[in-house]
Amino acid sequence: MSDSSKKEFKELLTRDAKNGKLGRRDFMRFAVAAGMSVPLASGLWTSEVAAATPKKGGKFRVGVHDVNTSDTFDPGTYQSVGMIQLAHTHRSYLTEITPENGLGPDMADSWSASPDAKVWTFELNKNATFHNGKKFTSADAIASLNHHRGEKSTSAAKALLTTVTDIKAKDDHTIVIELNQGFADLPWVMTDYHLVMLPAKSDGTADWQSQTGAGPYAITNHKPGISTTLERHGGWHREGAYFDEIEMLGLNDPNARQTALITGDVDAITSVDLKTVALLGRNPNIEVDNVPSGSAITMPMFCDVAPFDNVDVRMALKLAVDRKDIVEKIMFGTATPGNDFHVSPGMPYFPKDIPQRVYDPDKAKFHLKKAGVSSLKVSLSAADSILPGAVDMCVLYSEHAKKAGIQIDVKREANDGYWSDVWLKKPWTFVKWGARPTPDNMFTLAYKDDAAWNESHWQNKRFNELLLIAKAELDEQRRAEQYREMCQLARDDGGTVIPIFVNFVYARNKKVQHGPSLASSWELDGGRGYHRWWFA
Repeated sequence: MSDSSKKEFKELLTRDAKNGKLGRRDFMRFAVAAGMSVPLASGLWTSEVAAATPKKGGKFRVGVHDVNTSDTFDPGTYQSVGMIQLAHTHRSYLTEITPENGLGPDMADSWSASPDAKVWTFELNKNATFHNGKKFTSADAIASLNHHRGEKSTSAAKALLTTVTDIKAKDDHTIVIELNQGFADLPWVMTDYHLVMLPAKSDGTADWQSQTGAGPYAITNHKPGISTTLERHGGWHREGAYFDEIEMLGLNDPNARQTALITGDVDAITSVDLKTVALLGRNPNIEVDNVPSGSAITMPMFCDVAPFDNVDVRMALKLAVDRKDIVEKIMFGTATPGNDFHVSPGMPYFPKDIPQRVYDPDKAKFHLKKAGVSSLKVSLSAADSILPGAVDMCVLYSEHAKKAGIQIDVKREANDGYWSDVWLKKPWTFVKWGARPTPDNMFTLAYKDDAAWNESHWQNKRFNELLLIAKAELDEQRRAEQYREMCQLARDDGGTVIPIFVNFVYARNKKVQHGPSLASSWELDGGRGYHRWWFA
């Protein structure tokens, strides 16, 4: 057998063993038959196969960034990375983003749609229970979804469910969702981090106040912005939840997070300081996970506040940022240049033919002149808890903009309370969005005219018409054309600068193991590393 054939056979043998197709005895027999020595085959089993086999036990300690004392358990108010991580740990959803970035079951086992996609049926898991022992039923699913609906709802996810006209129970474990128009992405929407499943109260409303969830772990102690401890839920209805306990520690400072990982005070951290990621990666006890994603950095400008109410001013600011320079100097190559529309190259319907916007200070000056402005002075708010290096990124942007006659005053805001006191409050801010699975999800949340999170206050009649049309369009080619036009409108008229799409770069002690793929929707395997990962 040639060396290349031996290598291919070794990889095939290891893969089959990891997938459970071969036990240790057969693995050793085939390996020796292929020419490996017994010690080499045994070592390969120990390092490659046994280490990749999940086993239960231990306390998983995680240093989490972007935690706030103002965080609450009302899922309609979830904003911070800390609450998103916690939500995926102690609560569950109807569907989930899989490690391969597909769509999979969670509290719902299956789903189907009518031919016009106006009626969806979800079959619920009959074994799922809440942490208090209560069985999960259709009444709970209906109350959970209705929490985000209705005139009085203040949920940020309200915009995702505006086309829903009714949610009813077919039986105890089947719900039917009716819409006023076709909605092809509805099962994907159910992965949105706000749409957790909660126990229903006697009056039909959702009980979020008690902190009771149906997720893999139940909360034993919670100190907002400081720490949360959890223990395995004995009634967890799925595979996984290998750790006995979870401890989430709020560590907004990137140096404190990395020090905690290096010293062994935590087993993993949600975000690595990119300035030192190469050094961290050389530590023999630490593994860095660098996951490309659709997580966008946005800099939304209030389109109804001067000077951002002028489209030429907005265009000048979009042309005044050197995206490649930011990728190299701030992100150290762990990002992709943005194009001022919120669809990343890895998302469906990405419009490849729209030219990439490039740094052009002279053209930016032209647009300022067209707006009747000879020079411009604006303020941009940021905090490093949102992304390590966020303030540095904004300062670098301000240097780029000087060549266009634009002065950007970068304001370093307090880490604690950024989401409640700065975002959606101040006219130009730094924001990091988690990856969303489809364009409709992102456009509905942050660009629709009446969305609670329309962070730029942008109003464009044609964009909103197309959003409704594309939502119901089942013809893939026509839908792609509609999304392309929406991207073009956001790029040229919208109020959001999107300099980059960031990779999720996080780290763990090498004793913490995971499968071959990692979801790119949130940090730590889409926020689900707590029940997908294990100790070797």
